[in-house]
Amino acid sequence: MGPDFSFEHAAFARGASRVAGVDEVGRGPLCGPVVAAAVRFDPAAIPSGLNDSKKLSAARRGALAEAIRSNADVAIGIASVEEIDALNILHASHLAMRRAVAGLSEMPDHVLVDGNRIPPGLTCGAEAIVKGDARALSIAAASIVAKVWRDRLMVDLAQQHPGYGWEKNAGYPTPDHLAALKKLGVTPHHRRSFRPVHNILCQGKSVSS
Repeated sequence: MGPDFSFEHAAFARGASRVAGVDEVGRGPLCGPVVAAAVRFDPAAIPSGLNDSKKLSAARRGALAEAIRSNADVAIGIASVEEIDALNILHASHLAMRRAVAGLSEMPDHVLVDGNRIPPGLTCGAEAIVKGDARALSIAAASIVAKVWRDRLMVDLAQQHPGYGWEKNAGYPTPDHLAALKKLGVTPHHRRSFRPVHNILCQGKSVSS
């Protein structure tokens, strides 16, 4: 059983006319921004094959992201590394979600949010759906668009900072990334508030002092 449109239909039945799904990717990596996407479908033009982005191959995600963009109102919102370090990752994720929703061509009157918390400050109705990317089509679509966008960004950043394996690990704390961090040091794209990065910076200070 994959995601369906029942949450969206229920919102329509309650009087909503524009229903969007929002999801974010990039809470766990040691570097790069957290990225959210918001997607609002025309119920008559939903691409087939949508699912939780984690259950799809990279090639399939890329093809679906193009189909979603061609058939839906789509917006991306990001929170930078600096914002993550200043706010913490949860608040930065909510900021990225608010930016994604605000970027849609028409403001939705109801938003389906992946997870168990609704981002504060949304100017429309919203409901949190645990494991929403596997249950609601609009959220599944948002998860696909956000992951494809962030993965491509990390490939670009990997070309600027070779050796960390970001083109493969997307910034997550894999053994190769952690080894490179110790060998090559911290880049401007690393999240200084995250423990592995923070620890290396502290070691550097203790050595220099």
